[in-house]
Amino acid sequence: MSFYEQLISKTATEKEQLFSTPIIQRALIGNVGLLEYQTFLAQAYHHVKHTVPLLMACGSRLPDRLGWLREAVAEYIEEELGHEQWILEDIAATGGDPDLVLRQGPMPATELMVAYAYHTIDRGNPAGFFGMVHVLEGTSVSLAQHAADTIQTSLGLPDSAFHYLTSHGSIDQEHIVFLSGLMNRIAIPEDQAAVVHTANMMYRLYGDIFRAIAI
Repeated sequence: MSFYEQLISKTATEKEQLFSTPIIQRALIGNVGLLEYQTFLAQAYHHVKHTVPLLMACGSRLPDRLGWLREAVAEYIEEELGHEQWILEDIAATGGDPDLVLRQGPMPATELMVAYAYHTIDRGNPAGFFGMVHVLEGTSVSLAQHAADTIQTSLGLPDSAFHYLTSHGSIDQEHIVFLSGLMNRIAIPEDQAAVVHTANMMYRLYGDIFRAIAI
């Protein structure tokens, strides 16, 4: 079994717990309110804006044995630049106030997830950050497009309110293939363990965000 297959297997329980979160299940059938969708976008902004800084921090902390990952980190940075602005535009398209989102800051659950990512890079094993990548991109591929379609139908919002969900659903499909190749090159057990541990933690922390935004 490849390491990527092991990663999927060893995080299956935590993934199922995230996917079974009531608000996610409701989103898949279009049973969410406008305020819930706006709150989701606001929290997405407050973690997505850290994606590039986290990638930069990860690249700078990778040990020499994982130096080959820096090229992949650079590619991720190039592709992720500016995505947080898409979310602010989505919020505006729903009738929300992007400036209010900026002033209010993240909910505690969102702040904790981001803080844990920085902690993993700075005080743990920076390879673990790819566990967060696995969770966020895998969740996006599995849920984003379907949720966007059902929420749009239910709320009657324009296409311009779903740039973040629809674009990430397609972009992250390519990223998953790329990530699997990277993970299968990680051979040292301590690095593999760091990726698995962080992924399991991120499934829980990401789930906490969804549980917190349910209204």
